Amino acid sequence: MRDIAVTFVVFATLPLILRRPWIGIIVWTWLGFMNPHRMAWGFSTTMPFAYIVAVTTLVAMLFSKEDKRIPWERESVVLALFVGWMLITTIFAVYPGLAWVQFEKVIKIQLMIFVAMMLIKTPERLKVLVWTIALSLAFYGVKGGIFTILHGGVHRVQGPPGTFIGGNNEIGLALAMTVPLLYFLARSVSLWWLRSPLYVMTVLTALAAIGTQSRGALLGMGAMGLMFWLKSRQKVLVALLAAASVFAVVQVMPEAWYERMHTIQSYEQDQSAIGRVNAWWMAFNLAKDRPLGGGFETFQRGMFAIYAPDPTNVRDVHSVFFEVMGEHGFLGLGLFLLIAVMTWRSAGTIARAVRKVPERAWMGDLAVMVQVSLIAYFSAGAFLGMAYFDYYYNLVLIIVVAKAILRREGLLGDVTKRGVEGASPLHGAPRHPAPIASRHDHSVAAKVRAG
Repeated sequence: MRDIAVTFVVFATLPLILRRPWIGIIVWTWLGFMNPHRMAWGFSTTMPFAYIVAVTTLVAMLFSKEDKRIPWERESVVLALFVGWMLITTIFAVYPGLAWVQFEKVIKIQLMIFVAMMLIKTPERLKVLVWTIALSLAFYGVKGGIFTILHGGVHRVQGPPGTFIGGNNEIGLALAMTVPLLYFLARSVSLWWLRSPLYVMTVLTALAAIGTQSRGALLGMGAMGLMFWLKSRQKVLVALLAAASVFAVVQVMPEAWYERMHTIQSYEQDQSAIGRVNAWWMAFNLAKDRPLGGGFETFQRGMFAIYAPDPTNVRDVHSVFFEVMGEHGFLGLGLFLLIAVMTWRSAGTIARAVRKVPERAWMGDLAVMVQVSLIAYFSAGAFLGMAYFDYYYNLVLIIVVAKAILRREGLLGDVTKRGVEGASPLHGAPRHPAPIASRHDHSVAAKVRAG
């Protein structure tokens, strides 16, 4: 029955996608984050739904009369350079057979990210995208939070098997990144009766992240929680939600969980941690010796034999930083981090630009929560090999789209171009702003210029 339901829903969206290609991005995102077909048991588990939706979206774009341009903000430019650099490192990879398989997976994600930049170009579409990302993972957050409560935290929360977030570490990272977006939805939703359920989802998702028993997720939640409180304008409310989450953890989690989390402080006695450090040194030595890195899937026994301090301790790299360093060299790592820094700074620019624009204040709140989600990704990702996780690149996408929208409305203008983030966006608007996409957008820009 599940197979039929998922298949029916996906194929029912195809005519809509052919008429409105941007819907294809929403369906693709839903499939990529929630993976509904992985919760079935029959034929749908192996159906290439994402491929079908992607091809339909690309075909629909060919016949669409909408303007289809990539918004070349600084983040999208550097992301394109990073993709190009990954192509070069794949060509010269140490293990080309393995590298090209992984490159194919990565390039599909990046292709759809750039397609999304072209199609998600209105505030309404951006909102739908954020709702889709947050609720797709909130499904596992609510389910995992309830599971943790019912079983007293004895069993680990796991993600859908055979996906990016199948393991407890991976789903823990994803859930930690989702908490800020759920909070944003709860704060910005106009229907009052939806706010309480969204706040409950936020707490349950936080509890589910802890219930994964992932030490990386715990670090991510800790760093994210601190940044959450610092960035929030409703510090009392955030403190209450955090207190509720901590209380739930104290009441639910067993002694074994505390013992496992305590090993963070004694990592030098943890064989898993020692193996990770060995892999990190291997990545560093490899990057010093090969400016191009080893290419995708370079963390193999042969490379450990050459570059690792302990050539017999072969483990996965378990760090987004050292994963990129080992596979794409120091230049690749620089591009990877530059994307993050630019996204963070642009999010701050957006928040300041809309501070006095009530119609777009939600974009500022969203940008701040993207910053909080980035903290969760990089703090947990420091101990998890998820450098190509599409969630991170969707955060970049959100900021790029928001900047492009505000630029069309005349709310960013030369401010971002000059990089003067402290300047007032109202005085930085161009004298001849780009054409506005809709009457509503035109009215927003008019109000800003008038007041």
